[in-house]
Amino acid sequence: MSRLIARQATASAETNDGVAGECRPGCGACCIAPSISSAIPGMPDGKPAGVRCIQLDENNLCRLFGDPRRPAACHRFVFDADLCGTHRDDALARITRLESLT
Repeated sequence: MSRLIARQATASAETNDGVAGECRPGCGACCIAPSISSAIPGMPDGKPAGVRCIQLDENNLCRLFGDPRRPAACHRFVFDADLCGTHRDDALARITRLESLT
C-alpha cells in the first residue's frame, strides 16, 4: 500500500468527535485498489494496485483481519469518510487515484 494512502488514513482516522469511523463491511476497496509491497500469505511478493488480494473472501471481507500475519500496511489503513466516501465505488475511485499519484 502506498505510504501516501497509509498516511492519509492514519492522519484522519478520527472524526470530529474523536471517535474512529467504521469501515463498511463488504467494501474491500482497500484490499483491491492499493499496491501492497510487503508479503501477504498466498502473495509472497505483495500485490500490485488494482489486483484483488488473495485474502479477500467472496463477501469482500479480509480473511486475515485480527490475524498476526496481516500485513502492517493493512493494519494501519483506517476507514476515513473523506477517503472512502459514501459507497464502495467512491472508495475504489479515490484510493485508485491516490495510488496513481504515488
